[in-house]
Amino acid sequence: MVRIRLKRVGAKNKPYYRIVVADSRSRRDGKCLDEIGTYNPMQKRDNVSMDMGKLELWLSRGAQPTETVASFIRRCRRAGSSSSSA
Repeated sequence: MVRIRLKRVGAKNKPYYRIVVADSRSRRDGKCLDEIGTYNPMQKRDNVSMDMGKLELWLSRGAQPTETVASFIRRCRRAGSSSSSA
């Protein structure tokens, strides 16, 4: 199964993650099919960025997000809908 999940790339005590599309059998920091965004937990606001076009493409192909990434998707969609209506 193809999953949308986090891949850690940050230094020790400075976490930084990429939101990637990967096979569920691959390692956490292993090979990925596509990189679709980033997550920086060290920032207070605007710490998630995603390419929504790539996200929708992978979701339409059947990729399943993890719980954490699903919460990021909901947050990005809310932020996108509120900014487009203003």
